[in-house]
This record gives sequence, structure tokens and C-alpha cells, in this order.
Amino acid sequence: METVIRINDAVNSFAWGTFGLILLLGSGLICTVITGFFQITHIKHWWTRTFGIIRGEGRIINDAGALSQFRSFCMALSSTIGTGNIAGVSAAICIGGPGAVLWMWVAAFLGMMVKYSENVLGIYYRRRNSEGAWSGGPMYYIRDGLGSIKNCKGPGRVLAILFCAFTILASFGIGNMAQINKITINFQSTFLSGIGNETFLGASKANWMIGLVLMIVTAFIVFGGFRRLAAVSEKIIPFMCIAYIIGCLVMILLHISTLPQVFYSIFRFALGPDAVKGGVAGSALQLALNTIKNGCKRGVFSNEAGLGSSVMAHSNSCVREPVRQGMWGIAEVFLDTMIICTMTAIVVLGSGAIDLNTGLVREEVNDATLVAQSFGATLGRPGEWFVVLIMVLFAFTTVMEWSFYGAKVTEYLFGVLWGRIYRIAFILLIILGAVMKSNVAWDISDTFNGLMMIPNLIGILFQVPLIIRITRNYLDRRIRGKNIEPILSYNKDIQAEAARAVRHGIS
Repeated sequence: METVIRINDAVNSFAWGTFGLILLLGSGLICTVITGFFQITHIKHWWTRTFGIIRGEGRIINDAGALSQFRSFCMALSSTIGTGNIAGVSAAICIGGPGAVLWMWVAAFLGMMVKYSENVLGIYYRRRNSEGAWSGGPMYYIRDGLGSIKNCKGPGRVLAILFCAFTILASFGIGNMAQINKITINFQSTFLSGIGNETFLGASKANWMIGLVLMIVTAFIVFGGFRRLAAVSEKIIPFMCIAYIIGCLVMILLHISTLPQVFYSIFRFALGPDAVKGGVAGSALQLALNTIKNGCKRGVFSNEAGLGSSVMAHSNSCVREPVRQGMWGIAEVFLDTMIICTMTAIVVLGSGAIDLNTGLVREEVNDATLVAQSFGATLGRPGEWFVVLIMVLFAFTTVMEWSFYGAKVTEYLFGVLWGRIYRIAFILLIILGAVMKSNVAWDISDTFNGLMMIPNLIGILFQVPLIIRITRNYLDRRIRGKNIEPILSYNKDIQAEAARAVRHGIS
């Protein structure tokens, strides 16, 4: 394990060092600029065509081999809304100070257009599989998109393979061990603390018990197939989001007097001045970089903008217009980070666990259970139970969806049989996540996120002209009313079929 930690630290320093941060934030800035700050200038348009159609058009299925817009959205949210929205936010604040929240916002604001670009390319380069269903994802737009550029066919294939390899590894980290680890720690400390000292093979018996139960339940869903996973996501996601938002609003209202100081501390410590660490050795620049890095890392861990993972869920949507699904990507990041993560941050900063004058974490604060403790301090044991049960749902849906992502890229690399073998390995590793040390699980997840992000963002950046062309084409037709041919797919047959549907009002 010590060897694993040393290797992970070395790779992590590259993936999340200066290069990784510049690539992430730079890609977000480029995608924002080339689309004319779409997330702001067309906020009414994307809002009404995402959240505004959830009860109507968003639930219609006009393609036998696809999912409704809302169901594909819920599938994507299954992976993005996870324990990173709770434990990840508290970890970012404990490590990077209150200022890390501002950098989560910055990463999310720019990430909206990264996610938009991912989905646009995902729909544009998707294709039908042997069963008539859609298959799409970064591996296709990296291989076919980047590969279509002169002298880039070889690099495109290599980067697509690297993306798939990193996704498999990331699925074991962000999509499995990290999620299971956080849920185990919170569940054990809340409900099974009485048997926490009894061990088996070096780990708490409570952790083994929780891991076994989670493994069985997850296996039931995962082995039920893609349709079962989508149906479960559509039922669980709306309930857990609404429940958590209401719970946070109650906490915020009960501590309403702390709001001004909470927001002041976020902006005050955004650049990590020496006061954040209360005089601990280190330059202001180093502290600033630490704050920025942790804010961006936890933001990406939560909303996955830049990873390309949720494109595989969005690509199953019945929409024909790439931009239509791109707008659902904007909505996904907005709900995940701007709403849910922000509420978590306000609850944590207003709980008293963080000294808002110095930015220091108070003694005996555990970032893994901080949110549950904050609810418990105000609402008693029911408050702790509420957070733990919400985390169970958050983690459960994330694990389900990442099993799908990992299986899809495994099938891309090795075929359907290996995709089934992958699912078995994924289920078995749930036990490992339950008994691992918290910091190891999170550190490994951060590293795999960074490695997965690099080929995906390179693929996007090389296709900026295409993103501009597709976006302008959509705006010309839908906003400016021009009668021009839509740009919908790289494949001539799919383009013709989709264009006919669009002309008949099916988009």
C-alpha cells in the first residue's frame, strides 16, 4: 500500500499540477468564449428547454432505440450527484479553506460549457450498435473527430484507447471505492458505532457488513441491464435531490445570521492568504495554489465536467440536435455544483466547524462525517440519519452509473464478453472500498480523474471549429429563424434521418 501511495502521489502531482489546472480551466474558458458565453447569454433558452420541459416534452420517447431526454439526464446525474456533493465539498473546505468554494464555482461556471461541448460532440459522433441502440462517448469523438484531422489519425486512436483505460481505472476510484468508502464511514459512525472496534482481517466488522450489503444491492441493479439502471435512476434522482435541497434549506434558515460571514469568508480566502493556515509555514502563492487545486479537484469530482464520462449517458437521448443535449449538460453542472454543492458549503461553513475568521478547521473535525455532524448538532440524531441516508442514495446511484461507463469503454476496447467480466470485477471491488482508508480512496480517485480528463480535453480542443459551427448553425435556425440545413451528425445516413425528423418538428 505504501508503494501504491508513492506512485499515486507522483502521478497526481502531474495530473493535478500546473499543467492539469491550466488544461482544465483553459478548456473551460475557450469553450465559454467560442460559444459567446452561452450559459449566460442564452440562459432563458437553455433553462426552458431543460428544466422547463421535465413534465412534458422531456419525457417523450420518439426513438425506439433511445431514452427520453429526462431519463438520460437522470442517468447522467446518477454519476455526477454523489458523495462528492457532500463529503467532497467538506473535504475541499477542510483542506483548501473557505476560498475553495469560490474555485468550485469558477470551475463549474467554465465546466458548464465543457460539459456542453462534450455532449454536442457526443451526439454528433454517436452511432447505432448491433441492437439498434445508440452508442456514444469521448472514445468516439476522440478517435473519429480528432482522427479526421490531417496527420492525427494515429494520435486519435491512441488517445481514445488511453481515455478508455483511464475510465476503467477511474470507475474503480470515483465511481466505486471513493463513494463506497464515504458511505461506509458515515453509516458506521451513525448506526454501527457499537461494533466499530471489532475487526476482521484488519478492518472493522461493521465496514465488512456494510460493504457486503452494498455489493449485493448494487449487483441486483447492475446485472439487471441498462434499462433497469435507467428506470431506477429516473425514480431515485428527483427524490434525493429535492429531499437534500429541502434539508439544506432548513439548516440555512436556522443559521441565517451566519450567511453574511459565510460568503465573506469564501471571497476573503479565495486566494489563500497566510491567515488561512494561521501562520503555518508556506508562502501565500503555495496556499493560493492549494486552495485553487482543491476547489477545482472537488468541483470536477462532483460535476465531472472535463472527464467526458456522462457523455455516455447523454448519448442515449432521443434528441437529434447536438445542441439540445449540450444544454442538458449545462443544466447538469448547474444543478450539481451551483445548487447542491453550494448548499452543502453554506451548511458546513455555518456549522461552526470552520473558524470563519482564520479559515482553520477546528480540532477533532472529520471531513468525512462533517456534514452529518453539522445536521446532527442542529437537528439531533434525526439530522445525522437524514444525511447518512441521503449519502446512501447519492453513492448508490453513482456506483450504478459508473459500472455502466466502465462496461461501455471495456466493450469498446475488448468486446461484449469482457464488458460482462468488468461488471463482476466492479461489484467485487465494492468490498475493498468499504475497508480502505479514506484518504487513500480519495487520492486515487483524484489521480484517475486527472488522467481521464487529459485525453478528453485534448480531443475537445482540437474540435473547437466544429463546436463553433454546430452552435452557430443551431442559433441561426432556432434563434435567428434562418432556413438552413442543420448540422446533426458526422454520418451521412444518420444526418439525413435526423434532418428529416427535425424538419417534421422532432428535435
